[in-house]
Amino acid sequence: MLLDAAKMAAPMVRSRQLLTLFWTPGSFLSAPGTAALRVRNRCKSGRNVLQLHQRGIFKDIFPEAGVLHQLLESGPQTLYCGFDPTADSLHVGNLLALIGLLHFQRSGHRVLVLLGEATARLGDPSGRSSERGAVSAGTVQENARGIQEAILSVFQNHRACFCSDAEAANLGPVSILNNWSWYQDKEVVGFLDTVGRHFRMGTMLSRHSVQSRLKSAEGMSLTEFTYQMFQAYDFYYLNQHHDCRIQLGGTDQLGNMMSGYEFIHKVTGQNVYGILVPLVTSSSGDKLGKSAGNAIWLNRNKTSPFELYQYFVRQPDSNIERYLKLFTFIPLPEIESIMVHHRKDPGKRIAQKRLAAEATKLVHGKEGLESAKRCTSALYHSSMDSLETMTDEELQVLFKEAPFSENLLEPGTTVLDLCRKANAIPDGPTGYQVITDGGIWINHIQVTKPEQVLVLGQHILTNGLSLLRVGKKNYHIVKWLS
Repeated sequence: MLLDAAKMAAPMVRSRQLLTLFWTPGSFLSAPGTAALRVRNRCKSGRNVLQLHQRGIFKDIFPEAGVLHQLLESGPQTLYCGFDPTADSLHVGNLLALIGLLHFQRSGHRVLVLLGEATARLGDPSGRSSERGAVSAGTVQENARGIQEAILSVFQNHRACFCSDAEAANLGPVSILNNWSWYQDKEVVGFLDTVGRHFRMGTMLSRHSVQSRLKSAEGMSLTEFTYQMFQAYDFYYLNQHHDCRIQLGGTDQLGNMMSGYEFIHKVTGQNVYGILVPLVTSSSGDKLGKSAGNAIWLNRNKTSPFELYQYFVRQPDSNIERYLKLFTFIPLPEIESIMVHHRKDPGKRIAQKRLAAEATKLVHGKEGLESAKRCTSALYHSSMDSLETMTDEELQVLFKEAPFSENLLEPGTTVLDLCRKANAIPDGPTGYQVITDGGIWINHIQVTKPEQVLVLGQHILTNGLSLLRVGKKNYHIVKWLS
């Protein structure tokens, strides 16, 4: 029996977060129909995103790749990927899903990004060994704003940094929606009556995410158990209201995606599709993410551009070719060339630096990449020029454990005065001896004369800062006030 779509889906009223972005020349916002018509011919030209299996971005496709291939070749399609705001930022583990969406957008398809403000309150059990703690509605709303900021930044940077004017004009439209807008007026009995009766307990219990939790000492709550039903309904809602027939997600989402596929096929008779992207793991094989405690965040107030850049620069050689294919838009022949040069002298980390530059530029834009390079040069190459162009914020991020102080610059201020104002050395003769023994560096230059007067341009940079190092690792940042 087919369900009445009007009965199944509540109208989208009082939407808490709904933002639609349509990429058109010279305008950030415009009508969706125009963009869809402009890209229709381009989608028929044969640029099929499923060819991206060569890059390893799409790990699996269900129910069958051949039919989806034909669907994508027939014209612009709509696909979605959901992100539950259980934290106030996305992380590198989520970046691959966003890059998957960007590849579809580059081929002219319509992209929906779904913020799961409602489902975040339930908690997805996939890939977890224990239940999430309860999160307040206010916290989830605030988290959703942080995640939306990261998503917008990635799509904007992609358009600005990775597309020519002609390519930008042909990007598919992107919409950001929030599932709270269709759950806020739902009542429990009606939802279970129209939706719940289509889910079989045996099938739900067979999901890997459920089985693994039922076998644990803690077990599984009813709230978590119903999560797959809500995610399935999200897919159904987007199918009915946005003609969405493709869902993209990580491999840990297979069970939830299968629930959506089965529900939509049972209710409407339509075939819909799922595309799985690989999970990003650490060098030890652990999943990257907030639950694992090793997240590299996309919002710069949680992970700076420098820290993101360094994360990719430090990747081992065993990961680098795969990551170039996954996290960049560099053509495959060029990646092969990069790897040839890299293998000639791995110590130069040519491939890692290119990967880091591309990924940092996508997440933080050109300005973020420049900031990351300044910090890298200042920290690892003792560059005075880089130190002089760094902002107070960059220095504090780079030397996050370093005390920061502001002091009045008086005529005749000496090296000893600087060290004492910064509380960097002990009082009395011991502190004096630290300097004479060569234990002090100012702006990467070793100083041994305590009574030497500070020189502008040497000890005090043109931006009014002094970077003081005591020993090998103890930094102090001093800002001089005139």
